[in-house]
Amino acid sequence: SRYGPKMPLAVDCTAELIRCKVLDSSGRLKSHELILSYGLALVRFVNLITERKQKMVSIPLRQLAKEVDIPIWVVDLRHELTHGKLPRLALCRKGCDVVLDWLRKTYWSRQLGNNLCEESEDEDEDEEQEAAEENTELDTDAWE
Repeated sequence: SRYGPKMPLAVDCTAELIRCKVLDSSGRLKSHELILSYGLALVRFVNLITERKQKMVSIPLRQLAKEVDIPIWVVDLRHELTHGKLPRLALCRKGCDVVLDWLRKTYWSRQLGNNLCEESEDEDEDEEQEAAEENTELDTDAWE
C-alpha cells in the first residue's frame, strides 16, 4: 500500500490472481462470475507484463510473451477472453495457476533472495504440452 499508484506490476497481478482464487474457494460466486473475474486478472497480467516490452512499432503479444517465457497458450487464452467466446472455468483456473507459478519463479523468488523454483525444465515443458493438448479449442495458429 505504500507504493500507491507505483505498485510493481508483478505485485498488482499477483494480488488480483490470488483474489480470484480466494473468491473461487469461497463458493459465493457463480461459474460465469468466476470466469469474468479470472479473465480480467489474466488479461491484465498478459497486457501489463508484455506492455513494458512493447516498442514504438507494435509487436505481436505472442512474440513478446515468448521473450519473457509466458506460455503461448496463456496469450491465446487472453485473446479468447478478450475477443472470442468465454472459455471454460477449468481453463481459467489452469491459466491462473500457470501465471501464478510464472510470477513465483520470475518475480517472487528473486525478491525472497532464494531459489523457490526446484522444478526442472523438462517438467515445465511437459506441463505446457499437456495444457496445449487440453486446450484444442484455442487454435494457436489463428492469431499468428
